[in-house]
Amino acid sequence: MAGEPMFPRIALIGLGLIGSSIAWAAKRGGLVGHVAGSARSAETLAKAVELGFCDSVHDDPAEAVAGADLVILCVPVGAMENIAKSIAPALKPGAIVSDVGSVKQAVIAAVAPHLPAGVEFIPAHPIAGTEHSGPESGFAELFEGKWFILTPIPGASEAATAKLRAFLEAMGANVDEMTPEHHDLVLAVTSHAPHLIAYTMVGVADHMRRVTSTEVIKYSAAGFRDFTRIAASDPTMWRDVFLNNKDATLEILGRFTEELFALQKAIRAGDGDTLFDYFTHTRAIRRGIIEAGQDTAAPDFGRRPSKPGE
Repeated sequence: MAGEPMFPRIALIGLGLIGSSIAWAAKRGGLVGHVAGSARSAETLAKAVELGFCDSVHDDPAEAVAGADLVILCVPVGAMENIAKSIAPALKPGAIVSDVGSVKQAVIAAVAPHLPAGVEFIPAHPIAGTEHSGPESGFAELFEGKWFILTPIPGASEAATAKLRAFLEAMGANVDEMTPEHHDLVLAVTSHAPHLIAYTMVGVADHMRRVTSTEVIKYSAAGFRDFTRIAASDPTMWRDVFLNNKDATLEILGRFTEELFALQKAIRAGDGDTLFDYFTHTRAIRRGIIEAGQDTAAPDFGRRPSKPGE
């Protein structure tokens, strides 16, 4: 990108998959001048330097955000409040603070009260990811064609929101806006409940493996392999997601249980028409996802090929 960067200095607090991918995407597009990174682990900081996606690294988040025009919190939801408290005194007047948390109401409650006047808080959430974590898992293309949801809070600066939107779009993302409440319900349907179901199914299979020796793993079909891919996600992140979006997740799980009972009844009664109609409807939803460009019909489901050793 020719000319001046959109943000002369950004700070990324948390350098896992999302944080490192933001850094790579921003650098690739010439969108930033300096990327400052902070993480709890000295090993993570060293890896960020080795890989080259940060221009400076700091074990103290407050040092990382000093002078930053954009600060993005890329830590688990449960860590947001302590981070907000620690960086608040060092934030530059006029800076934009955002986050990538999978839950928005809880993040807003944890972060917003601690930010000083003159700092713009624009919560966000990328609908993008892989089952991999850590600084070496990031790549610049992660957000291309994927959705980044903004959930501006009342009184949010339209100019700051527009600037963050332009930054995310320049990284290749599609950007939408919704209320924090609606976001949390939508994600409970599309992400949170499915993850919990995947964790449960893998747990059941593990129990069965104890009974059937190695057959469950040896003969795993694509459906079960997909469950294990989802269930390999960061346990800290997902623990915090469920604890901080419990109302919406429990509502969706209740509806899931009702649907499951209906299918159980149809199977028990030999009601093939009900099963066929149900599966036809769900197949159409899958086609809609492909047509919307959020996945492909390829056998690898459009996923990035694994790196050696992954």
